[in-house]
Amino acid sequence: MDINPVDLDDVTAANDAFYRAFEAADMDAMSDVWEHSDRVTCGHPGWAVLRGWAEVSASWMTLFSGGLPLQFILTDAHVAVAGDAAWVTVNENILSARSGSTVSAINVFVRARSGWTMVAHHGSGVVDTMTGRD
Repeated sequence: MDINPVDLDDVTAANDAFYRAFEAADMDAMSDVWEHSDRVTCGHPGWAVLRGWAEVSASWMTLFSGGLPLQFILTDAHVAVAGDAAWVTVNENILSARSGSTVSAINVFVRARSGWTMVAHHGSGVVDTMTGRD
């Protein structure tokens, strides 16, 4: 199955917008990335799964109110598109004033009239298999 390179570029741009909003702690920009429906889901590392835009948006507001700026260095990103669905798998190397960590993430997007919108984000902390630490 041939994948339209424009779709790959557009999904990559939507994924980049997600991380720009996250780094900037910009709730308006984060809201623009997501579909606002009951089918969206989000799993932050250490949190139970959240379902529906109300729970997901509340989680972003909580995270953004923490006041600790984060920087993301994304590595090993892979984009896949199948019709009107797409997903990005990526390692989030997260730096803050206090520490650094790596989270393995998957971001799921669907094609909408306005472009690709996020319907799911899941991040799991990566543990160093040599030391057992994250």
